[in-house]
Amino acid sequence: MPRITIGLGVVLIALGVISYIATAFVSWTALIPAILGTIILVSGIIAVKKPKIGIHIALVFAIIGIAGTLMNVMEIGALIAGDAERPAAVIASTITFVLLLVYVIVGVRSFISARRWKTANS
Repeated sequence: MPRITIGLGVVLIALGVISYIATAFVSWTALIPAILGTIILVSGIIAVKKPKIGIHIALVFAIIGIAGTLMNVMEIGALIAGDAERPAAVIASTITFVLLLVYVIVGVRSFISARRWKTANS
């Protein structure tokens, strides 16, 4: 899980930087995935030494990120119809949302698996 967390952090940082460049450096909010990615990356680095703490921190921020991107994700229909006011924000938010949702699912499955393993071996 620590490697997945670090990888996700790097991908989110890249997404944020690409979004910021794609918006011609106009809106700092395009960097939100990068900010979130930095927090998750640091959590992943913490998870290398202390997996339980690092992954829990990363999952909390992933859930916050899911909640924060949900509003733009709801505009995907407007993007498809060509009516979105900020298409770059909708695209970046949707990618961020999907990545974080998959990460939370993998993280929860990892916790369940660890709990079962611990129960079976005690």
